[in-house]
Amino acid sequence: MKVLVLGAGGIGGYFGGRLAESGVDVTFLVRERRYKQLQERGLRVLSIHGDLHLERPQMIQAGEAAGSFDVVLLSNKAYTLAESMDAIAPYVGDDTIVIPLLNGMAHMEPLRDRFGRERVLGGLCFIETTLNAEGDVVQTSPIHDAVFGEWEGGKSERVERLEQAFSKINGTMRASNNIQREAWHKYLFIATFSGITTLMNSAVGPIRESAYGVELTRQLAEEIVSVMQALEAPIKPDIVEKQMETFQNQRPQAKSSMLRDMEKGLPVEADHLQGYLLKHAEQKGLSTPLLKVVYNNLKVYEQKRAAGK
Repeated sequence: MKVLVLGAGGIGGYFGGRLAESGVDVTFLVRERRYKQLQERGLRVLSIHGDLHLERPQMIQAGEAAGSFDVVLLSNKAYTLAESMDAIAPYVGDDTIVIPLLNGMAHMEPLRDRFGRERVLGGLCFIETTLNAEGDVVQTSPIHDAVFGEWEGGKSERVERLEQAFSKINGTMRASNNIQREAWHKYLFIATFSGITTLMNSAVGPIRESAYGVELTRQLAEEIVSVMQALEAPIKPDIVEKQMETFQNQRPQAKSSMLRDMEKGLPVEADHLQGYLLKHAEQKGLSTPLLKVVYNNLKVYEQKRAAGK
């Protein structure tokens, strides 16, 4: 099975590296700067689950001839979606399966419109990872799982083949019978987690220990759930309680990837995550005051970043 991984950053570098380590034929589609960096240094993963060093990872840059792949794993940020779809298009054949590991929902329709609904699975991942100054992948969370499945549910023969091919990695890449529900649940968690940590500019620990940190986190989650319910998302009735338990069990030093990106002065996925929800809240006439504050905070950050401040 030939797998193309778009990007070799925190997500793509980690799961692509683990797949290659397990013997899967993996090629990374990367930009010129990352290509040169990996040529010189190799792909290094520094993980609490064991380090990894691929001295000569297989790589291509956009436009290079490589034929089609069996699987294309998308690990890009949402704000590069259009560019990413153009980059992978030459490598998507009639039988190629596209698995996006992006957060949120806004990317699904564009991907299915571009490549066909039958080629695009649902996907998500649970992991805390980033790149250090040397370009190494640093992975720090106890959980390092990726999930995929048929968007309409059930477990098809092709999904079972994928699960079998990915079964030997150091980590988990599992198939889901209900990927839509899992994707909406993940969306709720990441929109809440990224929202509250960026608003407070803090890791989880100080937020939980502050006077209203847990209360505000719950309020944000409840506002987001109200939007999801209005959209008839297949979420569980007790999902807020379950996710607040997860929030309480996070390591005190845990940060959202969005906060880490802000600390590095990088772009953020404000429109793809919180903005998408806010747009639908306004269309449905829902009151989401805290979600508005979270989104506005992110948009102010974007303005400052654009101005170089």
